[in-house]
Amino acid sequence: MEYYGSQIGKLIEELSRLPGIGPKSAGRLAFHMINMPKEQVEELAKAMLDARNNVRYCKECYTLTDDELCPVCASSERDHGTIMVVETSRDLAAYEKTGKYNGVYHVLQGAISPMLGIGPSDIKLKELMERLRGDVEEVIIATNSSLEGETTAMYISKLIKPTGIKVSRIASGVPVGGDLEYIDEVTLLRALEGRTQI
Repeated sequence: MEYYGSQIGKLIEELSRLPGIGPKSAGRLAFHMINMPKEQVEELAKAMLDARNNVRYCKECYTLTDDELCPVCASSERDHGTIMVVETSRDLAAYEKTGKYNGVYHVLQGAISPMLGIGPSDIKLKELMERLRGDVEEVIIATNSSLEGETTAMYISKLIKPTGIKVSRIASGVPVGGDLEYIDEVTLLRALEGRTQI
């Protein structure tokens, strides 16, 4: 049963298709948009259309950008001899927020997942191997510590090791503020194995 009319219902329906947005959140967003000044709604709609029409993959690292090269790949101040391999553009953004990494990235746009039918040819692995023909000294594998992320990391490691390029994996383990009694065994083992001297 429709409470508000077909146009509001359609807006709520479309908003609820977004990830993490349920019907209640979609309703709140819809009513907020309806009460916004018309110019703001037009700017929002224009920004969404412009992003959809103009954003593409960086031709070097495959993150999302609106230029041929993303700002990281285009920067001459970055260390192009060190490549951090991540699963998504959101992962790249998370590392960039630290301000501590000065190399470049390679975004796989996914992870190997046989259960979901995603194999090595479905992610940007071939493109990574092509990049390694250049002057690359180290590849840092920064995939998630999920089953898919670990599978992808092992696969990449086996591909790269014969080339002689240094391959490393980010450390993972106990989060800051985490209580040991609530941490799973695999995380505790990774924390133990990745320990550093203090």
